[in-house]
Amino acid sequence: MPPRRRREDRMPHRINNRITAKAVRVVGDNVEPQVMSINDAIKLADEMELDLVEISPKADPPVCKITDYQKFLYQQKKKQKEMKAKTTKVVVKEIRFGPNTDEHDYNFKLKHGIKFLEDGAKLKAYVFFKGRSILFKEKGEILLLRLAQDLEDYGVVEQMPRLEGKRMIITFSPKKKK
Repeated sequence: MPPRRRREDRMPHRINNRITAKAVRVVGDNVEPQVMSINDAIKLADEMELDLVEISPKADPPVCKITDYQKFLYQQKKKQKEMKAKTTKVVVKEIRFGPNTDEHDYNFKLKHGIKFLEDGAKLKAYVFFKGRSILFKEKGEILLLRLAQDLEDYGVVEQMPRLEGKRMIITFSPKKKK
């Protein structure tokens, strides 16, 4: 069993006496940015009853911030959470047709396709060929091209119909809102 790591070893930043540089650039609230020896910087942080946190170890000299370490970690987590929330997630919705899909079913699925594209999701429509219905490839392609024509006001064709195994697939991405 590997030896247990102490809590200090798991910290993502070096703080106070764990900083190895001889001189550091000190920044922080109520602190004038300046270069000073590590001992003077630690002494200054102790006087303010705060921690000295190494925030940029690769800089020359390394940059250290005088702050409360727990508050610093909380702000880091908060920033990461905000960045994660801003990233967009691509949702792909699928619609399945058969080569002999009738008019009512086609219109029903077309309405769903319009709704998906208006909601900002990508759409993947495919015709699934079972057994010997693969002989009707042309019917499937005509169906998907008709779908592309009906959806041109709502989405852009990313990929024209192509046969992959027993499926003929077409993909759409939503049109950008103005």
